[in-house]
Amino acid sequence: MTVSFGSFLSQLSDPALQCVVFLTLCVILVNGWTDAPNAIATAVSTRALPFHTAVRLAAVCNLLGVTVMTAFNASVAESIYTIADFGGDVRGALCALCAALCAIVLWSAAAWVFGIPTSESHALVAGITGAAAARPGGLSNVQGDTWFRVVLGLVVSVILGFLLGRLCGFPAVRDSRRSPAFYRGAQTGGAAAMAFFHGAQDGQKFMGVFLLGVALAQGRRDTETFLVPMWLMVLCALTMALGTSLGGKRIIDTVGHEMVCLDARRGFAADCAGALCLLLCTLCGLPVSTTHTKTAAMLGVGSSVPGHPPDWKIARSIVLTWLLTFPGCGVIGYFMARIFLSFL
Repeated sequence: MTVSFGSFLSQLSDPALQCVVFLTLCVILVNGWTDAPNAIATAVSTRALPFHTAVRLAAVCNLLGVTVMTAFNASVAESIYTIADFGGDVRGALCALCAALCAIVLWSAAAWVFGIPTSESHALVAGITGAAAARPGGLSNVQGDTWFRVVLGLVVSVILGFLLGRLCGFPAVRDSRRSPAFYRGAQTGGAAAMAFFHGAQDGQKFMGVFLLGVALAQGRRDTETFLVPMWLMVLCALTMALGTSLGGKRIIDTVGHEMVCLDARRGFAADCAGALCLLLCTLCGLPVSTTHTKTAAMLGVGSSVPGHPPDWKIARSIVLTWLLTFPGCGVIGYFMARIFLSFL
């Protein structure tokens, strides 16, 4: 599935497609608002980079991550594109997809109000699943193998991120040869790497749902020639950057100041651990969450330093939000789809 920019514009006369496109851009904006800030949280919280400089860096590296990884392997985007079958009825399918996207926006906005980082990646999976289950066929519309890889990626990324955080934290904190200024400079590279892999993972997921909406509007769901156009990559990266600039500071304060006390050394260690974990998961083809990976890496680094433990109360509230995302967003997607479909 691919679509040129001119072909896309010619289809925008369809009100249902207009709704899907608008809601998809809203979800990408919310991702930048509540999810992308995790990639630059350590660099900003340790003052290695000013907030707006970090946002611009994240925008460029998100685009590079989307472009480079999609050129080699678009399996993450294809996972979202094929995770559920919305049926052959074009209007019903588009209504259900709109319901899923509304559920993601509502769930993520609620998490932002409380300053809790949530994963739009998993909210996306849950919302689409709930909405697809509201269509004829119920849960049989959902691809079980894709769900297995999502859950496997969640478990692996959290455990591996935490362990790598501890592993990277010890040598960085005990390094007496390099000054804090060295680590503040190195954090620019760490933030760039995190933003790159955020684009490689999350950017692909949202492009997948964007292309899904276009395909449903055309009444097709082929995956034989799945290609992501460059104009969509640029649009996705710019929308994420706008969201981060609008609301990212709130999430950065939660994970970078309140949950873990970070200095330049620990911040660099967390960036290295998070980027390495995302690299390994991406190479293995596992769809994972940047939020979960980076937060786990920061907790691992924080727990490796005696006398400066993480605030486990905040960490528990974040983990609780993660656990509630699948059932919560899935249920919202299901009932919103039933409501939307009742008007057809």
